Amino acid sequence: AVQRLLPATMSSPVPADPLWPRVAKLLLLLLQLCAPRASPQPHRCPAACICTSDLLSCSRQMLQRVPQALPPTTTTLDLSHNTLTQLHDHWLAALPHLEALHISHNQIWNLSLRAFHNASFLRYLDMSSNYLHAVEKHYFEALVSLEELLLYNNRITRVDENAFAKLSGLRKVYLSWNNLTTFPFHVVQGLGIYNLRTLDLSSNSLRSIPVKVLAALPENIVNGLYLHNNPIRCSCPLYLMLQRWNQQGFSSVKDFFEEHTCKVSDDVPRSLIKFLKHSHMFQNCSAGATDADLSHLEATVGQPILLTCNTSNTSLPHAATTYMWITPQHEPIKHPGNSNRSLEVYHNGSLRIAVAKPWLSGVYVGLAINSPYNFSRMCEFNVTILYSKPAAETFSIGLTTLLGCIVSLVLVIIYLYLTPCRCLGCCKKPAPLSPPQECSAQSSILSTTPPATDGPNRKASANKHVVFLEPIRETQNGKIRLALGEDFPDPKHPKVLQFKSDSESISSVFSDTPIVS
Repeated sequence: AVQRLLPATMSSPVPADPLWPRVAKLLLLLLQLCAPRASPQPHRCPAACICTSDLLSCSRQMLQRVPQALPPTTTTLDLSHNTLTQLHDHWLAALPHLEALHISHNQIWNLSLRAFHNASFLRYLDMSSNYLHAVEKHYFEALVSLEELLLYNNRITRVDENAFAKLSGLRKVYLSWNNLTTFPFHVVQGLGIYNLRTLDLSSNSLRSIPVKVLAALPENIVNGLYLHNNPIRCSCPLYLMLQRWNQQGFSSVKDFFEEHTCKVSDDVPRSLIKFLKHSHMFQNCSAGATDADLSHLEATVGQPILLTCNTSNTSLPHAATTYMWITPQHEPIKHPGNSNRSLEVYHNGSLRIAVAKPWLSGVYVGLAINSPYNFSRMCEFNVTILYSKPAAETFSIGLTTLLGCIVSLVLVIIYLYLTPCRCLGCCKKPAPLSPPQECSAQSSILSTTPPATDGPNRKASANKHVVFLEPIRETQNGKIRLALGEDFPDPKHPKVLQFKSDSESISSVFSDTPIVS
């Protein structure tokens, strides 16, 4: 009705009423509100792909070009194992939330100037196993949020020195299994000195490396700088540098100890040796000045430690200089310190360890920094934290030993002089006319004085001990008893055995335990 009314109204003469323009605007507004709207088209998944809420997988579909109309909600895109040869400009503009891109195992040999524009949120890029021949400056400069870059197993022979200059958040770069003969190591300092953790250059064709430049790199970079399986020319500085890295426990050398090779002669292509494993060839190499600057410090658990470097040795301007320390765990610490303040960095460059703990032992490296591209090594400290031995511990050991000796002596005395009688029944002196006491068949009768019933023919000497060893009789009940003297009327009976001996014979016959009557 409004649509029919509006043309008729517009064709009629406009009255002079000033309210008419307002009425016309109101009619136009009603017309716009009542007009039918087209319903939004749903985001469709490409036919050769699999879509989830935020993942788009087009892997192993023999794709020769990137599909059109990609869902804008995608955060992970997988185009690996296809036959893609190139990427056109702004092809990622439709994916504003993309964070991970897998495009490995394709046939990409070059990248256009704006191939990765409109991908500022991309953090992970896998372009391994392609046909790239170089890493140019414009390839990845638009990926300002990139953290991991995988370029291994390509055909790369050259890396531009500014290829990673704008990637301040870069943490891992994999360039192994390429054809690199050189690498701009002097710009490694600028690869995010606070963030870079892995730079894999293994299994290339590197023939020489600047040892002085690498030896000056921070420990957090050196720990992840992989150089094994390269035909590097053998030299003492190279050997000493890698041996020092191995002693400090760097993963780049420790994990691939036997795979570090060097080339003895350039004229002999196969003159590669595993020089870290067969180190006898480098026994005459002497340590350089870098090892001499390492200071050793010992501390006990619980004590504070202050590490101070001589900042006058640095060539950087004092006003613009900041300081940073690399811990044994390869963690960079700047002013004011770490999160829990167990390690503090002062303005003068000193490092304070609040409370010494055993796991804080290791090599601490002090650096003076003027800019991300200009820094120098100030000093190194090899800190060893030990458990303290209190003086009371030594006294306790001596006291325990003395008490043990005294107790042993008392037990020996008790055993020698206060041993109880083994046969209580035999210890009692029998009455003269009482019946014989039964005791063990193996017991002996020892009398230190002459018996009272001795006959006239028996003479007892005060200096002699008489032993009566009388035969054993069996009773009718089968019990064993000792025969008495009255059973033999004649004292000279041949069955009566009379022995007279001194104290030596007695001690040899009887036990050493005296029987007191």
